[in-house]
Amino acid sequence: MAEAEVVDQHSADEEWAQVHASMLTPAWLEGRGGHPEEHCHREMTDAVRHVVGNGGKRRAIPADFPWWRAVCDFFQRWCRHGYVRGLYQRLRRLERKRQGREAEPTAAVMDGQSVDGSDTVGADSRGCDGAKLHDGRERHVLTDTGGLLLEVTVTPANVHDSKAAPELIEALTAELGRMLKLVRADSAHQGEALAHAFAAHGVEVEIVRRSGGSKGFVVLARRWVVERTLGLASHAPAVSTATTSAAPITTPRWCGGPV
Repeated sequence: MAEAEVVDQHSADEEWAQVHASMLTPAWLEGRGGHPEEHCHREMTDAVRHVVGNGGKRRAIPADFPWWRAVCDFFQRWCRHGYVRGLYQRLRRLERKRQGREAEPTAAVMDGQSVDGSDTVGADSRGCDGAKLHDGRERHVLTDTGGLLLEVTVTPANVHDSKAAPELIEALTAELGRMLKLVRADSAHQGEALAHAFAAHGVEVEIVRRSGGSKGFVVLARRWVVERTLGLASHAPAVSTATTSAAPITTPRWCGGPV
């Protein structure tokens, strides 16, 4: 059997410069107390990228990264305080500006993807998606029109897209500065009740349908970008399946929480 290829997740100097500029300044550097952390943030973020990109056990992190327990504690602490989410949002806005676009989008695309759950996922947070034949969880995502992730919620796989969509919009619009006005989605997100839930946040829903008689895979206008985002996620070993028993939350985690 051929060995799986291990992707080098060490960040290039140009990559790290962008990430470092978007990170919060440690309190000790600003004279607000505390003391320097033992490990370099660049080494820590590279170690997290390695696990997400290559999968495998946390204890099997290569020796050129910091100790696995230190990496896991670092990531859990940053998730707990919202630093990981905040860092991603700053990088997303930076990328949109680099593309010559506004930092916050006015249009987005919504979809869901069910994944199988491992035996560590409890019955209280998993379900069976009868259409896709997955027993586990479903991630409901909202991306901009370029495919950059805006928001995600995680539910048992038997929760219909139309039931999860209002929570997804609420999570997005709860943050200040959001400018979303239009969401494109598939026919699973239609219905008067759902339209009212979106309208309560000033958001219009546009259903993108398949052409009559089409079979198999069809590229649909606007919707293909969110399909690409979900496809890329399914190729990351650490998030391709649901592996933890914690209750679903709105921010995916690498360790100590759901995908």
